[in-house]
Amino acid sequence: MAKGIEMREAHFPGRAPIDAYGNGGFRFADMSHRGSVLMLPSGVYAWDVSEGDPLAVEKFPRVLAEAREIEVLLVGTGREIRPLPKELKAALQAVGISSDPMNTGAAVRTYNVMLAESRAVAAALVAV
Repeated sequence: MAKGIEMREAHFPGRAPIDAYGNGGFRFADMSHRGSVLMLPSGVYAWDVSEGDPLAVEKFPRVLAEAREIEVLLVGTGREIRPLPKELKAALQAVGISSDPMNTGAAVRTYNVMLAESRAVAAALVAV
């Protein structure tokens, strides 16, 4: 039987600076992605979060799974800065990750600087 199109989870296997953001997505590594992204030590992943969605612990399993390789998680919360829920901050602290919420533009710029400095940084970026 013929197979239809097989949809795979979006993933770029490697670390890359973000070249541009806006219009609902991001550009990195000569590619573009529409939607939010997780920039992790294991690579870049599509992240099913939109501006205004609750930032619940359940949205961060990949981050928690890679905790040994992450010291700082930058959370780009969209156009406006939003505080992280107490439960999320506690879950991240429990595995040794410091978290810093900021608007997505500031998170992108900070991520690029920290990545260039070879810091143990990750970013959860809500598309704007």
